[in-house]
Amino acid sequence: ITVMLISSGGSHDFIKDYLDIETFREATAASSVMIARAAMWNPSIFRKEGLFPLKEVMQAYIKYVLRYDNHYTNTKYCLCQMLREQLETTQGKKLHTAQSTQEICEAFEMADFYEETTAVFKAKKMSLETQTQDADDQVDDPDVIKMAVRFDKREYPPQITPKMYLLEWCRKEKHPQPVYETVQRPLDRLFCSVVTVAEHKYRSTLWDKSKKLAEQAAAIVCLRTLGIPEGKLCEGENHLVNKRKREDQERLNNRGHGEDLAEPSHKKANFTEETSDMNVPKM
Repeated sequence: ITVMLISSGGSHDFIKDYLDIETFREATAASSVMIARAAMWNPSIFRKEGLFPLKEVMQAYIKYVLRYDNHYTNTKYCLCQMLREQLETTQGKKLHTAQSTQEICEAFEMADFYEETTAVFKAKKMSLETQTQDADDQVDDPDVIKMAVRFDKREYPPQITPKMYLLEWCRKEKHPQPVYETVQRPLDRLFCSVVTVAEHKYRSTLWDKSKKLAEQAAAIVCLRTLGIPEGKLCEGENHLVNKRKREDQERLNNRGHGEDLAEPSHKKANFTEETSDMNVPKM
């Protein structure tokens, strides 16, 4: 049996650059080397051409910190590990007393880069907030009936949804098919849908993570406003479920008599339910 060995523990005394990694591996007769401290002290240790100067490594790291909004306490810890014996220098003392990302940047002579980067991010944030407000305004029609609801499929029987119930009711009352208008908010990529039924509009005030969930929530608002059962398990007898079972049983009986079995009713219902416009505008 071949056992793969991984050696570690060479950071402090042996591994100072990339070439030392292979030397350490050969000395320990291992198949590979695991490095922790040496990589934390200078991540460019994996560079075959040699180490980058520590100052360049730390400045490059700080740029990533700003771009990805890393918390200053974690940034401070990592930089302290890189500085090590230089913590008693003027720069090290500034880093040790820093209480924000801005103060860390000042300690490494990157105050201008901090100002430029934060200005860009603020402009992007304002732009997204404006677009988000536009998206909210588009669905914030005073004539729309609103309710804070979400669709949870665990509360409904398999293959049965509020959209199906609403469609069934519209057919029974001879109303046009429900029309769903869905928008996506750019800031968080959430969806909101407005359903129009009998010239009235309904929507949930809660934004959802998918177009389908947003449409189901809008259907729930409409059903509850009109006092129509929405098909939840807690409602007891479900006429739509019973209807589907009867239709499927009839098809099974027809198959027994040699007739072709049509597509199951619940699949037909799902197909009908999803005929709303699939193009979701991004505001």
